Amino acid sequence: MKVTTIGMDLAKSIFQVHGVDEKGKVALRKQLRRSQVLDFFAQRTPW
Repeated sequence: MKVTTIGMDLAKSIFQVHGVDEKGKVALRKQLRRSQVLDFFAQRTPW
């Protein structure tokens, strides 16, 4: 499933990442600590 839109709830230490496909169906839900955010996006293949 291809993620076309990413939303991110920024908080002090825990971030919520939410991605949907072209039809609006949930394709990604992830909870990340501040220290994990850059690594998570760096390791993702281009959507």
